[in-house]
Amino acid sequence: MSTHPNVQLVADALEAAGATGVIRILDDAVPTAAAAAAELGCEVGAIANSLIFDGDGSPVLILTSGAHRVDTAKIAAELGIAKLRRATPEFVKQHTGQAIGGVAPVGHPAPVRTLVDTALDQYSEVWAAAGIPHSVFPTTYTELLNLTNGTPVTVN
Repeated sequence: MSTHPNVQLVADALEAAGATGVIRILDDAVPTAAAAAAELGCEVGAIANSLIFDGDGSPVLILTSGAHRVDTAKIAAELGIAKLRRATPEFVKQHTGQAIGGVAPVGHPAPVRTLVDTALDQYSEVWAAAGIPHSVFPTTYTELLNLTNGTPVTVN
């Protein structure tokens, strides 16, 4: 079976960064944190949701614990922008090359400003999407910060 191009881009980015986690292809799509946690046998909070927002026309990737919702007004104020809103599927695809439900923290056509939920630091292992809705990889909070050049933030 050939590897999906998005998964290969993520694998290449992980390898180039020296990440140690191996991408897992799951039998079924896990487009939500609850579905991913159930499939992986971990707490929902250990799922690193990759959420793309439209920050005054620029993409902002927020890697948030699956147990949290992003307070967009709070984050917009911290970023010094007028409004942070959920991006459209087209906006997400344009800036990541990936579809909602499978957006990885890496493997995008160009770097995306990234914020990483500090709540992920409480887990020794977190899981992130790997480019398609039925692929994931294990990582750590510290590795996510390094992989994405991300900024730690409290999202809620």
